Amino acid sequence: MNVCAEPVEIQLAYFDHEDCLVYGIGNDGRQDDGLGWAFMDWLEASAHCCRADRRRHYQLQLEDADLLSYQRRVLFVDASKDQDLDTFLISRVHPRLDFSFTSHALSISAVLATCLTCFDRVPEVYQLAIRGFEWELQTGLSAAARKNLEQAQACLGGSSVSVAASERYLNTVESKLVGGSR
Repeated sequence: MNVCAEPVEIQLAYFDHEDCLVYGIGNDGRQDDGLGWAFMDWLEASAHCCRADRRRHYQLQLEDADLLSYQRRVLFVDASKDQDLDTFLISRVHPRLDFSFTSHALSISAVLATCLTCFDRVPEVYQLAIRGFEWELQTGLSAAARKNLEQAQACLGGSSVSVAASERYLNTVESKLVGGSR
């Protein structure tokens, strides 16, 4: 993947605080769309982020702006259809009002913009996008998606991971996210 970005080092311990949230987006009844929930299953079974608030939903809602307004840091985990993404990517997300609020495909940036507008604050937000391949109405991850999930778990569960801060790539990835743009 060719990304021009300023890397930042991060690990799951960064979100292991009472004022942090890890939010899995997805649908485990649509194959790889369940990657966000599968990550949350792993998180709940492990000792990672046990002090953080952990939630999972099918998609983002405008009401999530209220939830975010109480957080210091947030990590969103979602599947990605981006064919330029090899395995996974962690990106910093910033508020940006877009037209996704007019549909069921609400973006993370739009929820952050709503949070800023309504509550005059926004937490530090990151997105873990894990590459998926199959999207049919069926339970279970594809073998390739499971491999990507395991790589993300291994990297995040241990040492630091680079965070891509490229606005151009962020916009591309977010527009292709399964959960953020359904």
